[in-house]
Amino acid sequence: MNARDDGAVSAAKEKQMSTEPLLSVQGLAVDFATMDGVVHAVEGVDLEIRPGETVAIVGESGSGKSTTAMAIIGLLAGGGKIASGSIRLDGKEISRASEHEMRTIRGRDIGLVPQDPMSNLNPVARIGTQVAETLLAHGLATRQNVQTKVVEALTAAGLPDPARRAKQYPHEFSGGMRQRALIAIGLACKPRLLIADEPTSALDVTVQQTILDQIGQMTRELGTAVLLITHDLGLAADRAERVIVMHRGKVVEQGDARQILEDPQHPYTQSLVKAAPSVAAARLQPEAFRVQERAAEASAVAETAPADNIVEIENLTKVYPVRGRGEDFVAVDDVSLVIPRGETVAIVGESGSGKTTTARMLLKVIEPTSGLIRYEGKDIASLSRAETKEFRQQVQPIFQDPYSSLNPMFTIERLIAEPLEFYKRGSGADRRRRVRQLLDDVALPQSMLRRYPSELSGGQRQRVAIARALALSPDLIVCDEPVSALDVLVQDQILKLLGDLQSEYGLSYLFISHDLAVVRLISDYVCVMKDGKLVEAATSEEIFTNPRDPYTRRLLASIPGNELGIAS
Repeated sequence: MNARDDGAVSAAKEKQMSTEPLLSVQGLAVDFATMDGVVHAVEGVDLEIRPGETVAIVGESGSGKSTTAMAIIGLLAGGGKIASGSIRLDGKEISRASEHEMRTIRGRDIGLVPQDPMSNLNPVARIGTQVAETLLAHGLATRQNVQTKVVEALTAAGLPDPARRAKQYPHEFSGGMRQRALIAIGLACKPRLLIADEPTSALDVTVQQTILDQIGQMTRELGTAVLLITHDLGLAADRAERVIVMHRGKVVEQGDARQILEDPQHPYTQSLVKAAPSVAAARLQPEAFRVQERAAEASAVAETAPADNIVEIENLTKVYPVRGRGEDFVAVDDVSLVIPRGETVAIVGESGSGKTTTARMLLKVIEPTSGLIRYEGKDIASLSRAETKEFRQQVQPIFQDPYSSLNPMFTIERLIAEPLEFYKRGSGADRRRRVRQLLDDVALPQSMLRRYPSELSGGQRQRVAIARALALSPDLIVCDEPVSALDVLVQDQILKLLGDLQSEYGLSYLFISHDLAVVRLISDYVCVMKDGKLVEAATSEEIFTNPRDPYTRRLLASIPGNELGIAS
């Protein structure tokens, strides 16, 4: 056989291999043994991934998408087992592989980028040490050259100054940098398949885009296939060739990503697409928010009466002294904004932009270095102790993570009643009636009263947090990333709930978020912050249809799936 024939055979073989699946899952079923019996978490899942292909599994929490991924890599949580089915990697059955065999497969053949970098990185080990452990465990480095390999891995993951970063600990990294470190670990052994489990769910859109670009670049260079686990439909549309939709442990639809997301066939997929917030789809605006109607009403009122602002912030600045540095850190720099009564003002920006610090100063959790915050026309810095107590009843927060903001030892009834008891509102019977009314307001059944936070879903816990914030009948609620950790269906429910409550009680909202698609849904006015400064402020319509600042335009351009009208 001559060289030309040999090359032709090689090319034909390569083409054949590229069409054969690298990973083939057939009839996968995963069960978990619990105190209440066996839970069928995954039932009859079929999927295939070819070399170099990106496949996304989408679905809400509890749909079985992460369980499927963990079954593939052999990392099911305690009590979980593969009940039936086949998992083949490059034609080899691995569903019944021993733990010793799986340790060889993990890292070298299948890499993993988990969701939460802070809980998946060892807090007391340097970043370089954690990358080195992976390389040494798989024999891809020696003690003599491992540091060089570590720097190469961190460089490939896009970390600046990798030699210095390798000597630092996870707490010294930002969220985006920690995620890059996990990418470096996941891809250090050049695996043939990378499982990325919600790799950017907690990151800002610009950081998210950078991380996904980094994964895309590295996997293209290595020819790695990617299994992307996400509840973000925009991300799936933007990054995957094929999408698999899971619901209650089963695959309900799969196929070409764009086709499924533009023309979903299954009712569940249709509900996911419909619920996904979009910067381009006004049809998704909850009717309860009446954004356009309220804007027209506000314009009419403004022509005949001065603006009624519940909050006025002028030249607000917060400076933190930094030891060992020649200059202080300016977290908030000369910010001015107003919150009209009964309306929603959103502050958007990346992590570190100063949006949460601004909210915490409004809540009187921290004191400003300079500037003025007026609530109902009065400077909150001059409030007496009694006036401050009254202020805290009128201004209530809803935090990002309801689980960490709810005492796990309290029942739901006690959690909601706590502010009523603290401020001695009514008798015990009055408080019990108020708690039941609040449960009705946030659409939770009375049967929840005796439960604990750990027994509720994420969306249910967030509803409890909202009920507690409403307990004292506040006029202003500060919502700090209240839906960023929720699936699109639950997120849609919570946003509509906030809108209904605003319409019913005339609430004003300060909404802190890095999710522009969510902000588009609910806000009357948008303030864009960057590096502590307010770079742009206008009505929501103006910001999203005619952004003026380059930074705002960059934020909008970074939203995955935007061109499809699907972004979350």
